[in-house]
Amino acid sequence: MIFETLCVGMLACNATVIGDEKTREAIVVDGGDGVDEVVARLQKLDLRAKYLIHTHAHFDHIAEVGRLREHTQAAALLHPADLPIYHDQPRLMRLFGLEPLPRIVDLDGDLSDGERLAVGGVTCEVLHTPGHTPGSVCFAIDERSSSTRLLTGDTLFAGAIGRWDLGGTSMEDIVSSIRRKLLCFPDETQVVPGHGMFTTIGNERSSNPYLR
Repeated sequence: MIFETLCVGMLACNATVIGDEKTREAIVVDGGDGVDEVVARLQKLDLRAKYLIHTHAHFDHIAEVGRLREHTQAAALLHPADLPIYHDQPRLMRLFGLEPLPRIVDLDGDLSDGERLAVGGVTCEVLHTPGHTPGSVCFAIDERSSSTRLLTGDTLFAGAIGRWDLGGTSMEDIVSSIRRKLLCFPDETQVVPGHGMFTTIGNERSSNPYLR
């Protein structure tokens, strides 16, 4: 399995490229604010993106998904509970004083809890983890010869959890999602958050102040 994470955009979002070495197919996670970097990395790795998937619909994770899709011809997917946030991006970006505003395009489908996407021998399971946003999801990445990695978006960080005060959710929601969907993984499971340092489930289980 090919697994590379890029820090992209003004909010330093972790965008991840996951590829199968035999088929050269790939999944791009949260690449919507790093189009040029993601496209360059796909070309360098000789990978063809099949899916563009998103942990949630905040602009630093999905704003330029339309342009990324034009470059890759891949299917852009999001949990449907976050579609209102996705379509409200121009207003939200104005609140942050950001330009240029994104071009909102129709996406190609929905992500659903328990769904499995595959590229060659690599599988990506969708874990619906409402809390940061109503449609926040995490992704469990598996390949036969390697251990599971969790891509947790803005749900779980090293030593912290995501904000829950942005509308429609609560601290109880996000903590419940983490306990139900993420802490069931073994301690050695690597966690790749939407921003910042990587961690492990064991580290967060033992030391994250929000999960004690």
